Amino acid sequence: MESSETGKTCPLQVQLPRWRRRPRAIAGGLPIVVLLLHALLLGFGGLRNSPTWDEPGHLAAASAFWQFGRFDPYAVNPPLVRFAAGLPVFLFGPPLKWEEYRETPDPRFSTLQVGAAFIHALGLDAFWYFTLARWACIPFSLLGGWVCYCWASELYGRLSGNLALVLWCFSPNVLAHGQLITSDVGAASLGVTACYFFWCWLRTPRLETMLWAGTSLGFAQLTKMTLLVFFVAWPVTWLAMRLPTRRPSPARAWSREAVQLAGILILGLFVLNLGYGFQGSFQRLGDYEFTTRALGGLTEEQVSEDIMLTGGNRFRGSWLARVPVPLPRDYVRGLDQQKRDFEQRPWSYLRGEWRRGGWWYYYLYAIGVRVPVGQLLLVVLAVLLCFSPSTYSAGWEKELAVLAPCVIVLAFISSQTGFSHDLRYALPVFPFAFIWSSKVAIAVRRKDAWLSLFGAVALAWSVASSLWVYPHCLSYFNELGGGPTRGHYGLLNSNTDWGQDLLYLKGWLDDHPEARPLGLLYVLNNVYPHRLGIAQTAPPPGLPAGESAPENSDLQFGPQPGWYAISINHLFDRSGRYSYFLRFEPVATAGYSIWIYHVTRLQANSVRRELGMCQIGETQ
Repeated sequence: MESSETGKTCPLQVQLPRWRRRPRAIAGGLPIVVLLLHALLLGFGGLRNSPTWDEPGHLAAASAFWQFGRFDPYAVNPPLVRFAAGLPVFLFGPPLKWEEYRETPDPRFSTLQVGAAFIHALGLDAFWYFTLARWACIPFSLLGGWVCYCWASELYGRLSGNLALVLWCFSPNVLAHGQLITSDVGAASLGVTACYFFWCWLRTPRLETMLWAGTSLGFAQLTKMTLLVFFVAWPVTWLAMRLPTRRPSPARAWSREAVQLAGILILGLFVLNLGYGFQGSFQRLGDYEFTTRALGGLTEEQVSEDIMLTGGNRFRGSWLARVPVPLPRDYVRGLDQQKRDFEQRPWSYLRGEWRRGGWWYYYLYAIGVRVPVGQLLLVVLAVLLCFSPSTYSAGWEKELAVLAPCVIVLAFISSQTGFSHDLRYALPVFPFAFIWSSKVAIAVRRKDAWLSLFGAVALAWSVASSLWVYPHCLSYFNELGGGPTRGHYGLLNSNTDWGQDLLYLKGWLDDHPEARPLGLLYVLNNVYPHRLGIAQTAPPPGLPAGESAPENSDLQFGPQPGWYAISINHLFDRSGRYSYFLRFEPVATAGYSIWIYHVTRLQANSVRRELGMCQIGETQ
């Protein structure tokens, strides 16, 4: 068969894609075993870890769809992953109550209140429904692993496919978020799936591959708005791959592929609108109420987090106001809400520094300390292999489809410096890095002993480092980042403490009944500890720097004897109100995100003396 790209024989084009072939013995069944183990790891983690900060809002928004067919709650994220998460709760659980929901330009926090009320009403049973919702999302991660295997196998061979699969299935970041009902791993999985089918279309541009690429593009858009960059990245990739080629009849071939590419993009938009039931699709631009400077024309004060949400539209009165927007109404509102988050420039933390806004290199740093060193070494080795003989390359035109989305997505999220909080936003980059670095496995086929040994050691190091921390994957840091016990000095927020360890605190308290009453500062709403039977009191706050205690109230502040459990985000909070706990040595931890202290009177007085505070007497 003659390749339409070069006119030369291309054996890859006469083969069906790996996902279309007969499922005969696949490398001894190793991929099936690895995927099964991955599912078990996700299932156990989803059972043991308590609901994280975002999950109640996602579950409530899923309920809004299954109960009322509404998409506006938590519109800042597209609904596909929530569809799956909410189905078992809708079928087997009680309906969520919506009395506390308020329709505002940003209804996220009202949605979170609905999720909190769900836990408050059901108590311990609510945690079981969260587990069911998490288990329903496991297939998204399995799909991502399978596509990594298929794509790497077709590029570099079956050993590389196995390597890419293992990197995905044992990545601590994939394990951390693949067990949640948030959309990050779903976006990574559907994103790489869409790009894989786009790559299939680039190799054999015909109707069947065009339909697969367009449909998968639409499903990817239903997971995370970051993937809108594909509508730019794909045409750029197509041009970059076609411009250097020579064709017998370039005009006809170019026009045919250009029409098919346009069809892919249009089909992607169609599936995106279909996912929202075409609610508000093609609404005129001038009919929206925006809450941002970019779209609403508001002032900086109006978008401030301290000002009541207001609306505006900078396009009213212009010809653009009559232009229909080819997106669902709630999807556009979600884009506006996300843009508002960046315009508000909330406080961000990196390596001991707090600032308004973020850093362009934040995700590069986070990758450097939160990805296993073994995986980083494999990426470095893959870069070095670019300068080796071509036997370690599948050809630039094939690898470009892997590298382009990886680089473009990373560059896009790094450019959004309104705030820098979470590595999870970079998860769509990971599968492409796994696929591309899997070329290292070619060394085994070439019988390059030293390179094979290096790759095997790096892989074993990666898997062992990840499993050593499991199931506390949300708190994972590699050896360069100080490990899970010290990584918080570099990164906070969902990178370390997202509310995941409350069940572990419950287990510790059951084993230590003497640790009551307990002063607890937890990253989430207090309804969670209460429903678990954790009676709590508020720990005494410290004094802000430069302030002195009001007269006769010194003992209301600073260290006091007792038992305390403090989450890391509170210990290192910008206000520093509870940083005095860092002067004590914790007696235990719940997971890695909640530190437990037993402060004696002598210890409290010692620290109070250092802080210039009055002493606590024998009877106090």
